[in-house]
Amino acid sequence: MKLFPESAYLQLEFNKVKDLLANFCQAEYARNKAQHLRIHTRKDYIDVELKQSHEYVQLLDNNIYFPNDHILNLSKELKLLSIPGAVLSGEQLVQLRKLVESMEKIFRWFDKERRVAYEALVKIIDDTYYEKTVRELIDGVLDDDGQVKDNASGELKEIRMNLYRKRNELRRMFEKIVTKLNKQGYLAEIEESFMNGRKVLAVVAEQKRTVKGILHGESDSRKTAFVEPEETIELNNLVSELENDERQEVYRILRELTASLSAYAGLLSTYHAILGEYDFVRAKAKLAGEIKGEYPTIADKAQVHLVEAFHPLLYLYNQRLKKPTIPVSITLDESRRILVISGPNAGGKTVTLKTVGLLQMMVQAGLLVPVHPSSRFGIFKQLMIHIGDTQSIEFELSTYSSHLLNMKHFMEHANGRTLFFIDELGSGSDPNLGGAFAEVILEELAKKHATGIVTTHYLNLKVMAGKTAGIINGAMAFDEQKLQPQYKLIIGKPGSSYTFSIAERIGLEKNLIERARQLVDGDQFRLDKLLNRTEQDLRDLEQKEKVLHQLMKENEKLKKEMQQVMDKEKHQQQLELLKEQNRVAEERIEWLKDMERKLKQIVTEWRKEENKNKMVKQMEALLFNKHAQKATHKMKQKIDARYEEMEGEIRVGDKVKMKKNHQVGEVLELRGKRAVVKVGLLPMQVDVKDLVVVAEKSNGK
Repeated sequence: MKLFPESAYLQLEFNKVKDLLANFCQAEYARNKAQHLRIHTRKDYIDVELKQSHEYVQLLDNNIYFPNDHILNLSKELKLLSIPGAVLSGEQLVQLRKLVESMEKIFRWFDKERRVAYEALVKIIDDTYYEKTVRELIDGVLDDDGQVKDNASGELKEIRMNLYRKRNELRRMFEKIVTKLNKQGYLAEIEESFMNGRKVLAVVAEQKRTVKGILHGESDSRKTAFVEPEETIELNNLVSELENDERQEVYRILRELTASLSAYAGLLSTYHAILGEYDFVRAKAKLAGEIKGEYPTIADKAQVHLVEAFHPLLYLYNQRLKKPTIPVSITLDESRRILVISGPNAGGKTVTLKTVGLLQMMVQAGLLVPVHPSSRFGIFKQLMIHIGDTQSIEFELSTYSSHLLNMKHFMEHANGRTLFFIDELGSGSDPNLGGAFAEVILEELAKKHATGIVTTHYLNLKVMAGKTAGIINGAMAFDEQKLQPQYKLIIGKPGSSYTFSIAERIGLEKNLIERARQLVDGDQFRLDKLLNRTEQDLRDLEQKEKVLHQLMKENEKLKKEMQQVMDKEKHQQQLELLKEQNRVAEERIEWLKDMERKLKQIVTEWRKEENKNKMVKQMEALLFNKHAQKATHKMKQKIDARYEEMEGEIRVGDKVKMKKNHQVGEVLELRGKRAVVKVGLLPMQVDVKDLVVVAEKSNGK
């Protein structure tokens, strides 16, 4: 992405974002990449980098281990490896082995399922392969501590065997001498030491000429002399010679190993870069966690659709102070390319402008940004910005001259893939003349189909935005009563500068304010006052809409709760009805079984009984339920004792008695000539003519 001016990344504080990212990097490779972060203009690059960051965020959120915990800075070692004749030490070769081990773990981690689930992260290793020969070569020579193994060569094995024997022989001889001289009282408290790589006796200074051997030196106090006894001189010489042979053989082995590994220098450099890439992706994921970064949609066209976007640096600052950060939502597309933001000073206009610019740079650099996931970012090929005082002493340019010079560059180089930001367009000159030039500049940028945001106090620009296609107004909300900015962007209307309101609130004398009003053009004053009143009315309307929305949500909640209660009650009624129906069915079945049993008994007795009339009477009593008639008669007497019949028309809620079975119930509903009567738990339909209104007697029970 082309930036104008070159300091645009400083004005939008992109350098601070890079510093934050670098702090999360552990490898030197990743830190260097963070400090030289590129802003891409190709959608495929941006998509891959954003998806890699998003996938690593998922790993962190789900506590899934990824094997890039070994942080290796091996630039020096890899550079030496590519130089003919260079020799790496055992410690350096161990670092190369760790590099290969890390790569093996990464290749093993990406099994078949993970290659599908983390398709963006696996792209980092797609163009390389794991080579086990490198580790085998190092393991054949070095142990885990980086020491050359005894069996690295036949010569080294023989040298170390001889060295072991000679050192043991020297140790035994030296112990005998120490024991002997110690008994004679010739040795100091420490008894023995090493000087110049040779084992020596610590002899008291008075006896240094008594002990035969080579004097290697004295202590600082001159009380102790260090003497190599003559009996061990030859053995010490042999040991020194063998140690020198060992060093030469180890050096030869390491040189051969380095030469063998140099064939894989390119592959090892690739491994080193891959580990650095994964460290860089991890740093981007951790930065996203700090600023609540999300993975937005990317479109290969000029557009901005931010939903609940935060300025990341402001968010971190407010978080430390435990203050809320007000999000901003902006949409700029083909039909509305330029947004003109107006409103009072310190209301958040410049912060809004910087938020959009910084987030656009971050997204095109492959960083997740603090927006709602439904946000959509376009891709711009150049970004232009003009913020603050740009007076140039070197070129003897005034503030306004410098401003016009920058605007000239904007108009000459802007195109459909340009994103521009201008703070206080036209400022620095006579309001009328500056406003006229500002209007011309805005028209020209609109003709070039550039996308951007402009902040202003000029009324003519607010009017122009309201009637020019592709340009829209926006205002920063302001509480006139409390004299406090609300840092909330309202799209679609211009804003007042609240010049006189602010003057009144801070206590400026009224006669001064009135004199200032008289000096202002009447139409201009009325327009600003109208904007002021419109903004406050809109704010009140939004507040009422917010309250109404809350009440609607509460009403919907109550409606759902009521529906749940009704459904529960209906379900309970259905259960009770089913229970009653089951009870009636069980009684009916039991009655039928009893009737069957009695009929069978009557048939059997019919055959035996000679008096057939007797049997006929029994059958009549059974079939025509004379006992039931008796029971009905008893029920009638009981009902008559408790209730008395009343005259009058039957209405809903009346207690009624059925003429046929003398049961009493309550009228629930009237349906023409029929009534729905609830008797016990069961509602039933009965002809109105079969009912009579009753009332409970005063002494009835």
